[in-house]
Amino acid sequence: MADSENTKRFELQKIYLKDASFEAPNTPGIFAKEWKPNLNMQLNSEVKKGDNDLFEVMLSLTVTAKVGDSDETAYLAEVQQAGLFLVKGFSDEELGPMLGSYAPSLIYPYASEAAASMVSKGGFTQLLLSPLNFEALYAQKTQQMAAQQQAATDGDNETPEVTH
Repeated sequence: MADSENTKRFELQKIYLKDASFEAPNTPGIFAKEWKPNLNMQLNSEVKKGDNDLFEVMLSLTVTAKVGDSDETAYLAEVQQAGLFLVKGFSDEELGPMLGSYAPSLIYPYASEAAASMVSKGGFTQLLLSPLNFEALYAQKTQQMAAQQQAATDGDNETPEVTH
């Protein structure tokens, strides 16, 4: 029989909306224009360790729609969607991908739906955000951080240039 203290656990405890905002600064005039939106999406994740093996993983999603090639903003939707996870028995190496990739993949559909709902309620056409490969995004972020650390280490080892 396995020792219950060594059992690995990764359990989603709760998904919740932390913050949401919607701005449509150029309404109602924007509705009279030809609707060819230029969408820009930004996504960030943040992990916070809490008490009793609980971790909060928060996704910050920002969607900005501009009209065509102009700089005129149609709308800006911002969502901070979070999940509370109970995590026990995993090494730090195992925790990284779980909290940096798997957990955000569980939260993203909720953030996407919240943003889409605000856009629809703002009078705009349906916003459909594509599914994301959080495993690839996590790998890319890990590689970037490793490259930055290597560059910082290399910079410490360089001898200063002397000019006369």
